Amino acid sequence: MSLTTALNIAQSALFNTTRQTTVVSQNITNSGNPDYARRSATIVSTAPGATVVNIQRTTSDVLFRSNMKALSSYEGQNTLLNGMQNLGLAVNGVDNAGSAASALGDFQQALNLYSAAPSNASLGENTVESARQLVRNLNDGTNAIQSFRTDMDNQISQAVSDLNNLLNSFDQANRTVVAGNQTGADVSDAQDQRDGLLKQISQYVSISAIKRDNGDMMLVTSGGATLYETVPRTVTFEPVAGYDATTAGNAIKIDGVPLSAGTGGNTTASGRLAAMVQLRDSTATTMQSQLDEIARGLINAFAETDPSDPTATAGKTPGLFTWDGAPAMPADGTLDAGLAGRIKINPAMDSTVGGSALVLRDGGGGGAGYVANPPPGNASFSNLLIRYSQNLDKPIAFDPAAGAGSNASVMTYSTNAISSFEAARKNASDAADNKNALMTRTQQTLSNSTGVNIDEEMSMMLDLEHSYQASARMISTVDNMLAALMNAIH
Repeated sequence: MSLTTALNIAQSALFNTTRQTTVVSQNITNSGNPDYARRSATIVSTAPGATVVNIQRTTSDVLFRSNMKALSSYEGQNTLLNGMQNLGLAVNGVDNAGSAASALGDFQQALNLYSAAPSNASLGENTVESARQLVRNLNDGTNAIQSFRTDMDNQISQAVSDLNNLLNSFDQANRTVVAGNQTGADVSDAQDQRDGLLKQISQYVSISAIKRDNGDMMLVTSGGATLYETVPRTVTFEPVAGYDATTAGNAIKIDGVPLSAGTGGNTTASGRLAAMVQLRDSTATTMQSQLDEIARGLINAFAETDPSDPTATAGKTPGLFTWDGAPAMPADGTLDAGLAGRIKINPAMDSTVGGSALVLRDGGGGGAGYVANPPPGNASFSNLLIRYSQNLDKPIAFDPAAGAGSNASVMTYSTNAISSFEAARKNASDAADNKNALMTRTQQTLSNSTGVNIDEEMSMMLDLEHSYQASARMISTVDNMLAALMNAIH
């Protein structure tokens, strides 16, 4: 081997070691970056010496797809769980202490005390006050639910805007990758950026990334809608200014295709958007329907009838609990959307507006024809009060669409409403734990496969240092030999 050849080999080795050291340093610097894929310098032996051919990213399409799927599933589940927790707290209070079932229990207790001592005016006022609190609970519950739906609508609008921004950023990164692959440039950083954007997009909607020529990608949702192909497709949503119980929310559309809402406590929603629509249009509306049915049951239980025929259905009129449709009664067994927000205390029995609790005891809230204890009125008359209390425990027909049963007493139905919501929330919580565990495992597996291991990189850095020292010594030796040769010649 000539001295010139030896010098070329040493110089090539120094160059390769410098390139490898740069790559290893970059790996170490990005060890905490979850979107960074480990780089490696691929070396091919040549004559003489060796040359660095290219820089490669460590990737695993299978693990990356699994991680995106798990991430979408967890985000949908976690969004549903957080929404249910906020909704339950707003409507039912801490530990359901502010629920309709709790207020109804307090009211029945006050009613029973009044029926045991119907001559006690204080107990009568206390009963009407308990009824007033129950009505306020239903009214406030309705307001809280519709406020929740309005807020969720605003969150959907913001999330759609964020998703469109992510798609625009993805478009820029994707174009950089395609252009770089066409010219032979290193596109590793752009690929890292694009993969990071894919993870963020997956948090909003479940996607499949389809690779095409020159590293190009096409994005399709799990529902089959095209999210990105050459250019971003538009995600559209029209928010509603304010909600009431009869308001239907607008759909999220991806390239004109409506996004399906999630279903169930262990939700089918993949991504936040589908879970938000589920909360707005299913979870919240179901709770509203159950409050409406409780309100209808109360109006029915305290309806006044002809004293001569208490079992007659004809001529019924609202009694203690009335509504904006009085003197008519709400239709039996049929859901009346928003009734819980429109139920109120009959003014004839409300002392704050000139009424009297004695009307609750004696009857007559619907007019003189409904007085069961004619003037001057027997102070010990308790028949109506006892009947009302019994009515609260008497099964009636409920609309099964409300989801808390179809034939139960008002008391049972109110507890069923709590039970069904808490069961769904428990199911959502358990599912969130499971999906979080799956997401964490897939992230860890992906990181182990494509991420940076500091110990390995530091070991490689030490090897490169030794290689650099060896190459430097070779150059120094060749330099000394050439100097000696030149001195011998002269």
